[in-house]
Amino acid sequence: MDDAPLILSLGLDAASFSRLNRLRQAHFPAARNHLDAHLTLFHALPGAMEAEIAASLATLAAGSPPPPLRFAGLRSLGRGVAFEVESPELSRLRGLLASAFHGVLRAQDRQGFRPHVTVQNKVDPAVARALLEELRAGFLPWDGQGEALLLWRYRGGPWEPAGAFPFQVEG
Repeated sequence: MDDAPLILSLGLDAASFSRLNRLRQAHFPAARNHLDAHLTLFHALPGAMEAEIAASLATLAAGSPPPPLRFAGLRSLGRGVAFEVESPELSRLRGLLASAFHGVLRAQDRQGFRPHVTVQNKVDPAVARALLEELRAGFLPWDGQGEALLLWRYRGGPWEPAGAFPFQVEG
């Protein structure tokens, strides 16, 4: 049994991922950037429940179409910048999972869900404000979609893959 906490993220369509990951690689401090761009759904699920969690994710993903996403704007994180994501379908899926895992959620995961993809963090606030202004100047919203639920183990460094659960492709 592995007690390492589990992180759940949303796998993004290739075009959105590529765009956001390029920005993250360019603007996240290299010494602290151990991850690709990601949209976190849950920050710390219990590793001891990995099999049960994986089974729930597989069932939910197999019965759900890919959620449409709208990359609608930019958000200041104070010491960083994130792209805001709007998706009633994703919020519904996350709500179903939050209900299923309610008894084991930590405080951070019980808070409201504000989907976003962080492209910069842990920088001086002036540097973050400058990037926010630069990105806002040329920003146009775009549409994408979620491709899969991605489960990761967290051991203090880069996340280790623990499972990928693709959404049902319609047609």
